[in-house]
Amino acid sequence: MESGSPVSKKSRLFHSEDCEMEEVPSNAAGVNPSLHWTQWQILDSILPTGGFAHSYGLEAAMQSRMVNNQEDLKSFVIQVLDNTGSLLLPFVYCASKSPDAAEWVKLDQLLEATLTNEVARKASTSQGSALLRVAASVFTEIQVLQDLRRAFLGSKSVSFHHAPIFGLICGLVGFDSETAERAYMFVTMRDVFSAATRLNLIGPLAASVLQHQVAPDAERMMQKWRDRDVSEASQTAPLLDALQGCHAYMFSRLFCS
Repeated sequence: MESGSPVSKKSRLFHSEDCEMEEVPSNAAGVNPSLHWTQWQILDSILPTGGFAHSYGLEAAMQSRMVNNQEDLKSFVIQVLDNTGSLLLPFVYCASKSPDAAEWVKLDQLLEATLTNEVARKASTSQGSALLRVAASVFTEIQVLQDLRRAFLGSKSVSFHHAPIFGLICGLVGFDSETAERAYMFVTMRDVFSAATRLNLIGPLAASVLQHQVAPDAERMMQKWRDRDVSEASQTAPLLDALQGCHAYMFSRLFCS
């Protein structure tokens, strides 16, 4: 790593071939204020991470007639946020708190073992690998992202699950853990409402109004589940998990999950 690197803290990165450890930068935003633009870009819907290809089980819930109107949608989103907070937020928190490659590998492997829903598991790995690919290509000033992708691309030891990748990237660009957790909840809520508009369940303006109304619930869920270790990760909405698992069996579908 060059001495002129804009980062001060360091993390450790495994080499895929010889398992040697190399120091790499882990926090870039503390020294360079311009990287606030990078932080905002992570939350921008234009970033092609593949999140909009997934409905978080909403499409299956609509076809099963469990979500039929705006009130049903509001209840569904709140349950998704509650489940996201309980199951995935601990992985975001731990990865952002310690944006270290060795720690990320452990978190990724643990989440791989935790997710029993095959549809959700594939959606998580698809979005996570896409996020890392995009981040490494766009945020070229953060060398660790490129090193990470080169080291583990094609490796069978990691699956690139979305929550640990998201937390890792947030930590590398200078988000504190609380902001990273809130950002993950926001992205989840945003994507569900986007899916609802494309499924013609609700119009874009009504979706924006409803998103604003649900924001206090999202904050409540964030505060309820924030700063928890992965040992406390749990499933709070088994019915939603079962619905999402049925997605692959639907005759006609717009989304991947």
